Amino acid sequence: MRVIAQRVREASVTVDGQITGKIGQGLMLLVGIEAEDSETDLAWMAGKLVRMRVFSDENGVMNRSVQDVGGEILAVSQFTLFASVKKGNRPSWGRAARGEVSGPLFARFVELLSAELGKPVPTGVFGADMQVALINDGPVTLAIDSKNPE
Repeated sequence: MRVIAQRVREASVTVDGQITGKIGQGLMLLVGIEAEDSETDLAWMAGKLVRMRVFSDENGVMNRSVQDVGGEILAVSQFTLFASVKKGNRPSWGRAARGEVSGPLFARFVELLSAELGKPVPTGVFGADMQVALINDGPVTLAIDSKNPE
């Protein structure tokens, strides 16, 4: 499982001209799932993201989590995070889980995030053509991989 987490002042996702998810201060997540991902990956990632200290404290030090600041999370499925560009110029998506696998895993991940955060986590529409808008705060952008936790 791979997630690109961006600290945002606000973010939204739109499908067919309709906003399907919108947040104020918090984390905007692009979420990639591969076939080998399990409940363990989902739970580890949800806990890590909710407790990750990337928001500033009173001294301007990144020492608070999204939970500590009362922030929100917006999650958007993003199979392209597992693109391979090793051969040729057209990306290969072989490592990304197929929709029938990744759809339920993404839904479960959102459930786990909501439980960890203590509030609903808005999303886009799985498998849809989505437009994402955000104001990156900092900017702070982190790439996190459950198979290679650095």
